[in-house]
Amino acid sequence: MEVVSACLAGIICRYDGTAQEAPDVVEAVRQGKALPLCPEMLGGLPAPRQAAEIKEGRVVTAAGVDLTEPFQKGAEIATQIAILAGCRKAVLKARSPSCGCGRIYDGTFSGRLIDGDGLWARELKKAGIEVSVR
Repeated sequence: MEVVSACLAGIICRYDGTAQEAPDVVEAVRQGKALPLCPEMLGGLPAPRQAAEIKEGRVVTAAGVDLTEPFQKGAEIATQIAILAGCRKAVLKARSPSCGCGRIYDGTFSGRLIDGDGLWARELKKAGIEVSVR
């Protein structure tokens, strides 16, 4: 069993009120091989919501609203669910402040990428779950 970003499974949960459906991820969920989760929604955030990026270790919107607490809470909840479900691998949405792995936006809302991981990707790695991105 693997855990996947819910937006990749076609679930409308992204900040802009859309999904980012990946056909292979949708099929894995249909076959019961993947568990779709959205840490941001598990942390209590709505869809749609303001875009956020990681800046100086905090998750903030372009207007400066600090969303670190719900992002961190959701990352912890989603990780616990993944562990309880026996997930050993994760397929996450690239560049996200939650799901990004290896490369994330730099916090300036300019589209620039830097090395780093989103909060959920970090938690999954700490739990020993292998993370890849789409």
